[in-house]
Amino acid sequence: MDRRHFLGLGTVAAGAALAGLPLRADDKAALPAPIAKLKSMRDQAKPITVDERRVRIERARQLLGEHQIGALMITGNSSLTYFTGMRWWQSERLFALIIPAKGNAFCVCPKFEEDRAREQISKGPLGADAEVRTWEEDESPYKLVAAGLTDRGLMSGRLGVEETVPFAFSNGVAQAAPSIQLVSGTPVTAGCRMIKSAHELELMRLAAKVSWAAYKAAYESIRDGMTDREFSALVGEAHRQLGFEGGADVQTGIYSANPHGSLMPQKITEGTILLMDGGCKVEGYASDISRTFVLGKPSDKMKHVFDIVHQAQTAAVKTAKPGLACGDVDAAARKVITDAGFGPDYKYFSHRVGHGMGMDGHEWTYLVRGNATKLQPNMVFSDEPGIYIRGEFGVRLEDDMVITENGAELMTPQSPNLEDPFGAA
Repeated sequence: MDRRHFLGLGTVAAGAALAGLPLRADDKAALPAPIAKLKSMRDQAKPITVDERRVRIERARQLLGEHQIGALMITGNSSLTYFTGMRWWQSERLFALIIPAKGNAFCVCPKFEEDRAREQISKGPLGADAEVRTWEEDESPYKLVAAGLTDRGLMSGRLGVEETVPFAFSNGVAQAAPSIQLVSGTPVTAGCRMIKSAHELELMRLAAKVSWAAYKAAYESIRDGMTDREFSALVGEAHRQLGFEGGADVQTGIYSANPHGSLMPQKITEGTILLMDGGCKVEGYASDISRTFVLGKPSDKMKHVFDIVHQAQTAAVKTAKPGLACGDVDAAARKVITDAGFGPDYKYFSHRVGHGMGMDGHEWTYLVRGNATKLQPNMVFSDEPGIYIRGEFGVRLEDDMVITENGAELMTPQSPNLEDPFGAA
């Protein structure tokens, strides 16, 4: 049987899946052949260097000056990793990095976490001599932020707050430093992160390549009657076989008409549409890919809807180019779908055509109506139009798209049809 039809799992693998046990990539006998034969791509992933992070901090200082912001406050999130390489679980206790436009950056850290913090800080661009101000459990960390700003002559200026900083933290700083004006730090963080370096693009292309290969191997390993969770487990094991952690959410039949799916138990059966959406991270950089397919023979309506979505995805990538407003890319894809009778507005295509990507699966900026932000070379977005018909099925096609000097290109091959979703490569 070819890959448009049902492919059986081995007896061991099927038994493990039906028992609810995870398939493990280190147990080759329990893996379907298409997954077992995958080779690790781990050695292709080169970590971001300390020097690269130093350049990022200097770029942040430049943007702080341009936007007349005295300093930037970041807590335990992807921006902290972006600038320093640190990975910090964000709890109710404040850990903060303060990057001033001028002067040395400093950290505020719980005293009992100091050793762990210094261990990570010493390996990054701040170095082993970085200033770390610590607070005991009965002390206010916000007073330490205020004192650090005072020492740098910033008590009457503006403090940019990274957008994911919890309100309790920013409010605590506002109470401790009432003369400081708190403003959005997004012009700085997004200003740095929206435009990818050549190294970042290399990592994102690899992440897309890994997820595409994992999806394909899982698709080739599917069998009649498999549940959505069993198929998701195959996707996860395929990613691990390739050397990375990743996966996909899987929705079938009527549940595929909900863009983010359902928690209801589902089974994969012949003639039923299946929508998978997920990805992985390579050295912290994300992929985000969706494929829609049917095992067996799709209906004429399914094929018709797929063709429209395919045309919309193509319209988006052909329209996108430097200098164009982000909203115009959404408009190009939406026009295809509306002109085909699946409008108006968000009736069937119920979300924007794409989101920015990088260290977060969703980050600034967005391909959505009304966004006048101009596209620039080396921005990365998802390109993911969809049509969702409640009570019947949904189709979404998603590939990751990079803006080039003269236009845009997808990082993975477009899906050609519902019966052979990986036939283009």
